[in-house]
Amino acid sequence: MATTRKAYPSDVSDLEWEFCVPYLTLMTERAPQRKYPLREIFNALRWFIRAGCPWRMMPNDLPPWGVVQQQTQRWLRAGCFEAMAHDLRVILREAGERDGAPTAAILDSRTLQSTPESGGRAGFDGHKKRKGSKVHAAVDTLGHLLALKVTAANEQDRAQVAELSQAVQKATGQSVKIAFVDQGYTGQEVAERAAEHGIELSVVKHHKAKRGFVLLPRRWVVERSFAWSARFRRLARDYERLATTLAGYHWLAFVTLMLGFICGKS
Repeated sequence: MATTRKAYPSDVSDLEWEFCVPYLTLMTERAPQRKYPLREIFNALRWFIRAGCPWRMMPNDLPPWGVVQQQTQRWLRAGCFEAMAHDLRVILREAGERDGAPTAAILDSRTLQSTPESGGRAGFDGHKKRKGSKVHAAVDTLGHLLALKVTAANEQDRAQVAELSQAVQKATGQSVKIAFVDQGYTGQEVAERAAEHGIELSVVKHHKAKRGFVLLPRRWVVERSFAWSARFRRLARDYERLATTLAGYHWLAFVTLMLGFICGKS
């Protein structure tokens, strides 16, 4: 079914779709269950996370929201967006004349305000004075996503280091040797948890005479990555009933960003 609608800025280009289609095709194009073109469903999903509207308020010139939502869950369960992000990261690193496997990472977290949909699993972040979910992320030195975990906001950052370190090493083939973190990750126990996976934690401390905003070495990279993800309005708050859905949307956001870097759309 060909589309005759006016294009949205979030639509994939031909070059982007050429990269995406092998990852997203979970069954053949001629399968009897397929009524809407896969590209249009993916375009609708990209519009959805960028615009941030409720599912039932999607524009009528896109495939029905129920079709998009069901296909999205299939993609999330199959890990399509995570696989795409890992391959895109290697492409971008090699294009920048870097080794495809990074040796350093930056860890940090971002707290998202809860909503009635996500409130059942929300926690209270005493530091940020906010009830919601916390997105723990590890990025490489270019700011591209390596690993991600969603927890309640009351979960401590240091408690996620072991799982994040394991995921980072799995994604990079055990290449990461050092991870830069803030003072929320201090402590002998957390350092030992990271060391079990071959990663040394390097705590980047604030200046003693800090006044106002200070750009910290290394740490600014992950803060910029969180700013990138904040461009996607569906990720401005935690609107998701499932933590896995929120995590999957973050992977999709970074896929969208990296495709834009490669194709000159960002």
